[in-house]
Amino acid sequence: MISRIDKDHSRFREIVRGKIRDNLRKYISRGDMTARKGKDTVSIPMPSIDIPRFTLGGGQQSGVGQGDGEPGDPVGQGQGQEGEGAGKAGEGEGNKTLEVDVTLDELASILGEELGLPRIEPKGTESLHTNKDRYVSLRSTGPESLRSFKATFKRALKRQLASGTYMPNKPIITPVREDKRYRSWRTDPKPQSNAVIIYMMDVSGSMGDEQKEIVRIESFWIDTWLRSQYQGLESRYIIHDATARVVERDVFFRTRESGGTMISSAYKVCSDLIEKEFPPAGWNIYAFHFSDGDNWSVDDTSTCVSLLKDTLIPACNQFGYGQVESPYGSGQFIKDIRAAFPSDEKLVTSEITGKDDIMDSIKEFLKGGR
Repeated sequence: MISRIDKDHSRFREIVRGKIRDNLRKYISRGDMTARKGKDTVSIPMPSIDIPRFTLGGGQQSGVGQGDGEPGDPVGQGQGQEGEGAGKAGEGEGNKTLEVDVTLDELASILGEELGLPRIEPKGTESLHTNKDRYVSLRSTGPESLRSFKATFKRALKRQLASGTYMPNKPIITPVREDKRYRSWRTDPKPQSNAVIIYMMDVSGSMGDEQKEIVRIESFWIDTWLRSQYQGLESRYIIHDATARVVERDVFFRTRESGGTMISSAYKVCSDLIEKEFPPAGWNIYAFHFSDGDNWSVDDTSTCVSLLKDTLIPACNQFGYGQVESPYGSGQFIKDIRAAFPSDEKLVTSEITGKDDIMDSIKEFLKGGR
């Protein structure tokens, strides 16, 4: 039977899920969830969930249920009711925002439901293995936590029957040390699909803090969804201006340069990284590049198109290009690659004019289910 508290908890979780779905666009655009991220959970502010509770009286001296009253006295009016919100500062508690912990798996499920994202069918399961324990036999020694009650009981019963100590009118079975049997396991390698996300970002002077915040929020949601699809997920980060290099995640979001922009430098580093560490035959590869659309020259854009056509798009499950609007960027690059790849489903582009566009951009990137 399901206990009442379990039913109440389940109902509360459904209310939370409903609140998150209703306010998902707001949470995404404000970055509320990414600011309170733990290892496997995020803490979400829920100001509109009312939790029923008993409270003491408000110090009223008259009125219904509050002692003597006179005919014609207004109901519910007492001391402290007039001038509500006015007066000096007090010491009492005010309204608090309830914070609810939600697992990243729950969050991915909500995101998938709200955006209608299809499940991904992974490829390449041969290069990453985990170990899975299977209980396959019994043995006479082991920890008590693995003792098999059924096998122990049967051996004790057989022993007592054989020795004549079993009494049908008093059927008490008492196992001794020799009767005890413990489950024994075997460890089998279990193949699992593995994936890598390679993030690339323009960190030249035209990409300011607001643009980087958009990239940070969007990458959090992309990570959350893809981690729900793969048990083994790696992340790599590449920054570039006129040159490119692989960096740690914190450096990725904090770095700002003042040089020019050569997008091909990032695509070359990404191509080398895939070749050396993530062979496409065994990895599901997702590459996402964020920029404001400026590039050094038409020749460099041509080099980018060649790298995409010959190396990156064939190697990747999907290549995503997100163009973040900047007052200093020309926005030309997205037009050039759309013209070069008018119908390639593995290349997905998205224009992000501000935080309100993040949710639509996430859907554009993930709706293909590749």
